[in-house]
Amino acid sequence: MLVLKKIILPIVFLILIAYLSFKYTRDIDAPNVTFTTIEGKKISMAALKGKVVLVNFWATECRACVTEMPALVNTYNTYKSKGFEVIAVAMPYDPPAQVLNYVTQKKLPFPVMDDGLGEIVAKFDNVSVTPTTYVYNKQGKLIQYTIGAINFKDLRELLDKELS
Repeated sequence: MLVLKKIILPIVFLILIAYLSFKYTRDIDAPNVTFTTIEGKKISMAALKGKVVLVNFWATECRACVTEMPALVNTYNTYKSKGFEVIAVAMPYDPPAQVLNYVTQKKLPFPVMDDGLGEIVAKFDNVSVTPTTYVYNKQGKLIQYTIGAINFKDLRELLDKELS
């Protein structure tokens, strides 16, 4: 009986988490926001409809963020020609000069914005933990939400499905 509890309870818990995660991400529209990149370019979420969009909240002093950035660059480079877009949003507490220095040194190929006033963070349910990632389908509906490091194997499977 004890073995049964050790096996069944975790499985039931995982199924519940999966169900709630699926339910939470169904039919949630992308916020109506306009990102202003560090180069001054404006990109609205509405203009990105028709693409699969990943919005990644990160910080230069976040170890997990910096660790996952090369894989995010690789994923972007692999899928951008198929209709994939990445917007990296640096957190309000991240010094703008530090963000610009990081982006320049690492030659990030996707749009990056410094959310110095916290306006974008507020529109995305007041993101407070980095990294936090939202993925939206071509219709602008939330299809994946991750707090913490991205599982790139799962992300690639999702992108293969959504961009096929």
